[in-house]
Amino acid sequence: MSMDKRFSNMGKVKRTTEEIVEDAIVKQDRIVAMWHKNKPTTPAVSNPKQTEDEMKINTKQKPLQAAAPVAAEGSAPETKKAPAESKKSPVIVLGRGRGLKEYWFPILCAVCVIALFVWALIPSGGNDNKVVSDDPALPAETIDSTDSAEPTIRIIDEAVYPSFDVVRIEKDGNLMLAGRYLPGTPVSVVMNKKIVATSTTDNNGEFVYAPKKKMAPGNYTIRLSAADRGIYSENNVFVHIPSSKDYSRALSLLMTKDGSKVLQAPTLADGDLVVSKIDYLENGRIVVTGKSVPRLRVSLTLNGKYLGFSRTSDHRNFMLGANVDKLNAGEQYKLDIKLHDTSGTVVAAVSHKFEMPKMTDGDETYYTVRRGDALWIISRNFIGRGSLFTIIVESNNIKNPDLIYPQQKLKIPVKK
Repeated sequence: MSMDKRFSNMGKVKRTTEEIVEDAIVKQDRIVAMWHKNKPTTPAVSNPKQTEDEMKINTKQKPLQAAAPVAAEGSAPETKKAPAESKKSPVIVLGRGRGLKEYWFPILCAVCVIALFVWALIPSGGNDNKVVSDDPALPAETIDSTDSAEPTIRIIDEAVYPSFDVVRIEKDGNLMLAGRYLPGTPVSVVMNKKIVATSTTDNNGEFVYAPKKKMAPGNYTIRLSAADRGIYSENNVFVHIPSSKDYSRALSLLMTKDGSKVLQAPTLADGDLVVSKIDYLENGRIVVTGKSVPRLRVSLTLNGKYLGFSRTSDHRNFMLGANVDKLNAGEQYKLDIKLHDTSGTVVAAVSHKFEMPKMTDGDETYYTVRRGDALWIISRNFIGRGSLFTIIVESNNIKNPDLIYPQQKLKIPVKK
């Protein structure tokens, strides 16, 4: 570039920045006006409502004033600012400027949800639509009339089992058994794991079994069975008939999960509670053996001090061992043995007075096995712990601890 061109504008007044900006705005307004004039009549838009709003805004917009003319060469630049309207021209942003009327539906939905939530939290008041119940088991004015109009039927899926009502031995020795189950359903009487009779319940679901043959002495376990359904009674009945054939001394017990219940209490006689043997051991324990009514409890008291209880086996044997204070040789002692029914009431008692003999060194204790005994029970009574039965096994060279025989004599090591 030559020196003349570089300095050709010297002495001329240059255009200010504001003049350049205002000139550009005027050109932009002209272009917008030409676009509105020549725009297509049916524009393809995704939101016609929004385009219509834009048209309204654009038509209402005031055109910007033209910029001031450029100052002549050689004249001083104007210091006059651009009109205020050109600076305050609105800037339009699509999607903004909507009022609350545009969101009336979401607001209405939110108000409804809040109202329902508040209504659910408010506790319901008293109900005036009440009627008096005809059921005497219910208090008056507790049945809602709306509930009584449409009663709810509840179906409970529970198994029904045959049950006992009466089991006793009559004076002539015959068995009287009564029970209940579903109406018109056959029920079998199972005695000692054998079915002895089958009877059908009546319309009330009741049945009776009364054989004419007398019951022989012994022990019987009776249960009921619904043969066509494979269902057995939940509880069993234990019946004991003494060998003397005195049927007034027969015992009938209902055996449940929670214990036993007396259905027929025996009339006790001499021999129903007998003490067979009293052993005082070197380890400070006393062991009492005897005979009593099957499955009833026998308690032991020595000189007024309660020592514990034992349950009589089905074979009428009981054995009870307990720790006692030192018994002095030559002194008198009183031993009380009481028989209790299933409710704990004392039905018989035996007192036994004895003089403590002098113990000699080297004496050995022997026990004769009875029916229903087990090494664990023998060890618990004589040694104090059932788990120490291995000591008895080693002392007697027993090959099979689960197999001992009645009348078998066992040597009991009882040293401390």
